Amino acid sequence: QVQLVESGGGLVQAGGSLRLSCTASGSIFSINAMGWARQAPGKQRELVAGIMSSGISNIKDSVQGRFFISRDNAKNTVYLQMNSLKPEDTAVYYCNADIQSRSFSRAQGYWGQGTQVTVSS
Repeated sequence: QVQLVESGGGLVQAGGSLRLSCTASGSIFSINAMGWARQAPGKQRELVAGIMSSGISNIKDSVQGRFFISRDNAKNTVYLQMNSLKPEDTAVYYCNADIQSRSFSRAQGYWGQGTQVTVSS
């Protein structure tokens, strides 16, 4: 069994910053990619950023230069630093990870419970 737990969401004024964190725990053999997705009310969930265990990352074009993703492999934790936040960034942010567990022979995608980010104008 594996779980992902996010933290760091909250209410912030436009132009402000937040740092989200997500920690994976459970029967983990290895973690491949980790990342973040978000879902605003009435909209579909969209991928925001992802990072491999090697440190190679990919950021959605609309948030490049403002959002930065990093991870601490020793802590099974991924971070999303969000700067210059805009009202359109308001959404529930979900952590996701591709994890090879000790129980299964293949990697499987997991999702966290989500953390609310609200940016006021």
